Amino acid sequence: MRLQGKAALVTGAGSGIGRAIASRFAAEGAAVVVADLEGSGGAATVEQISRAGGRAELAIGDVRSAADAEAMVAAAVEGFGGLHVLCNNAGVGSWGNVTTTAEEEWDRIFDVNVKGIYQVSRFAVPAMLEAGGGSIVNMASISAWKTDRNITAYCASKGAVVTLTKAMAMDHAPEIRVNCLAPGHVRTPMIEGPMEQVPTLEAKLLGDLVVGRFGTTDEIAAAAVFLASDDASFVTGSALVVDGGATAH
Repeated sequence: MRLQGKAALVTGAGSGIGRAIASRFAAEGAAVVVADLEGSGGAATVEQISRAGGRAELAIGDVRSAADAEAMVAAAVEGFGGLHVLCNNAGVGSWGNVTTTAEEEWDRIFDVNVKGIYQVSRFAVPAMLEAGGGSIVNMASISAWKTDRNITAYCASKGAVVTLTKAMAMDHAPEIRVNCLAPGHVRTPMIEGPMEQVPTLEAKLLGDLVVGRFGTTDEIAAAAVFLASDDASFVTGSALVVDGGATAH
């Protein structure tokens, strides 16, 4: 119960890694605000947590919106008495290089993956300070270091998340620790869709993995709990790579 007595907010918690993190936070004792753009997915996460005996509330909203971001934080403060942990997990992917990615698509990727962290964090930080401090976990990716063809906007946005994390850690220490997670290839809807469209992609991705298999959402959630908890009390401004060895070669 490493998060006993804490209130947490997880964005993009309606499926995949976000759902696993929200569920694991609740299992570790946190009361969790499940924030998602799409209501049914978020409601399913809340139901999953409740069935397991945890506490959760749903906040439907878009991390790109200042009003929605403020409402997500308010849901934690009003519903659970404060905010101690924020996981900025909401993110989107895209195909294309600098010549084939439309300007609108480039902006969409950065608005969700980078600006979304800014929007939620700017309301979360004052709430955390009011609660006596806390921990922020931003979702990066191994694509910040291990790039590939035709995912230019996504790679650039995740590189920005790593640097943004370091800047936030400098700005808000010692009261608030800020770190990022960099998952490798994990079976989620974001990766399964492209694998269905490109038959050779699964073998290519598996070839990156020293451990010989894809990661699971539960494995990423376990790492998120570590960074969120006091077990990581001397860790801030860091990127924790959880990638099955994909960046080892």
